[in-house]
Amino acid sequence: MHYQHILFDLDGTLTDPREGITRSVQFALARLGIDEPDLARLEHFIGPPLLQCFMASYGFDEATAWQAVNHYRERFKVTGLYENRLFDGVPNLLERLAGQGRTLYIATSKPAVFAREIARHFGFDRHFKVIYGSELDGTRTDKVELIAHLLAEEGLAPESALMIGDRKHDLIGARRNGLDCAAVGYGFGSHEELAAEAPTYHFATLDELRRAFA
Repeated sequence: MHYQHILFDLDGTLTDPREGITRSVQFALARLGIDEPDLARLEHFIGPPLLQCFMASYGFDEATAWQAVNHYRERFKVTGLYENRLFDGVPNLLERLAGQGRTLYIATSKPAVFAREIARHFGFDRHFKVIYGSELDGTRTDKVELIAHLLAEEGLAPESALMIGDRKHDLIGARRNGLDCAAVGYGFGSHEELAAEAPTYHFATLDELRRAFA
């Protein structure tokens, strides 16, 4: 792997946020009068921009979807942020990449203020030069826009960077900006979803990803 700059998605790539996200979505739906007792039915909210996911999943208009997002954040910023865990092997992977002199970034559609707090709380912020995320008003939730912003801010040549993620949005965002991309199969995107985007690399496990940087 010759890439000097490594961009990581957050949810489903570095951390398993399943409990915090699904419980916060459940909370938001309840505030809007929708009872969803099965958290597994809400796992598709992990990764994509929340606003669009509420609209697509429940037929909300944009105003109602924003209400849902705000209810979600009401719980997430206090409790859901911390109902999370690093995937086994992530600390070792980040140490290895840093030891190889590579520069690491996070590129997540999650609001940057939440992403930075998660990284700080779980102790992996020190590995990243900058943590890039969206704004609370929805700006840069789209991965194409987010990665373009990161490249411009950091002055990176696309060919020098690799995007690593677990959902199609990560792969599309990379390709549209001229980056190679690595799909990881241990997150929340199905094999079919990831294969359909023809990623440069496809690693089924985190250990396979780590070995690629040996």
